Amino acid sequence: MIQSIEIKNFKSIKKKYFPLKNLNILLGLNGMGKSSFIQNLLAFRQSRDLLTGRFDLNGDYVNIGSTKDALYQYASKDPFSVNLKFSSLHLNMQFNYHPEADYFTTDEIEDTFKDEKEVSTQFSNEGLFNRNFQYLNANRTGPKSINDKNYTQVIELRNLGNDGRYTVHYIESFGNDTIEFKNLIHPKSTVKDEITGKDFVNDTLINQVNLWMGEISPNVNIKTTSISSDNVLLEYVFKQPNFGNTNRFKPENVGFGISYGLPVVVALLKAKPGDLLIIENPESHIHPRGQAELGRMIALAAMNNVQIIVETHSDHLLNGIRVAVKEKEIDKDKVKLFYFEKVIETSEQYAKITDIEVDENGELSEYPKNMLDEWSNQLFKLM
Repeated sequence: MIQSIEIKNFKSIKKKYFPLKNLNILLGLNGMGKSSFIQNLLAFRQSRDLLTGRFDLNGDYVNIGSTKDALYQYASKDPFSVNLKFSSLHLNMQFNYHPEADYFTTDEIEDTFKDEKEVSTQFSNEGLFNRNFQYLNANRTGPKSINDKNYTQVIELRNLGNDGRYTVHYIESFGNDTIEFKNLIHPKSTVKDEITGKDFVNDTLINQVNLWMGEISPNVNIKTTSISSDNVLLEYVFKQPNFGNTNRFKPENVGFGISYGLPVVVALLKAKPGDLLIIENPESHIHPRGQAELGRMIALAAMNNVQIIVETHSDHLLNGIRVAVKEKEIDKDKVKLFYFEKVIETSEQYAKITDIEVDENGELSEYPKNMLDEWSNQLFKLM
């Protein structure tokens, strides 16, 4: 788990120390620096030659451009540096600037690690560098009936893809597996065995997906069918009281919210101890009530030995997390908020990031301007 990261002179982040918890929420208006923080972590993830001192700006997870694009515009002669601490690993690196290059370099990492075998073990223990990693970007795959399969990503790496494109393949492959964390079992999971007449808890992935997706679109059920070695069919049905289910619907005929929410729900339910999840805008296309329930679900997942970093513009999702804290579904000490805003001075402009704590009642230690007051701002205009 990432304990902390200090970033200096990276994009809009002039200098900031981030003490991270299990659940880390990035808030703020557009263009304030939230993506810069996430991109920094993703660049670490995609830097396959990091042990030789190479920090790649373009790769499997993010494409930043050149060092000129990545370096804080007003850095002058100050270098880009990162101090990254894990539970069993510490990376403190000051990078060299090469104009127009698409990577930074440092010589310091070779001095930090002398034993190559020990280094490899330390890296393999951290979710940012091993298979216990899932990133979902804001531009997720929209409604599609025919979805791609990918054996390496799904079967070997248990990954949904950066845009969630392999979510349907994952459900088709592992839908009957039981989920890892019992606190994520939906309250409506108890069913009656038709043969014995006894109640039991159905904690399979597909059942939990259906129940949690029902918080986004009531009574929805996910149906997957393998149709070839390359593709899997996705359809939605809805429970019809007294008549079983409706006909099957194509995702294209149902709406964006279900398809955009599905990878987020699956990512949370498939989580294992030691996982790191980075999710951008989990609330996209989802109704406010569904956003609040999704916030609660994120909080439940983070209560386990899982680290989650969420970038959001939704006060509903945030309030769902705050309610989860108040109702003791997650420990307040496992939650951290970072509010990003821009400081504009005569000679420079940069991201100002405020650390915000949550108390046992779900109240916040800080309420920066424009963070949660837009509802009241608009309501006041209607009075």
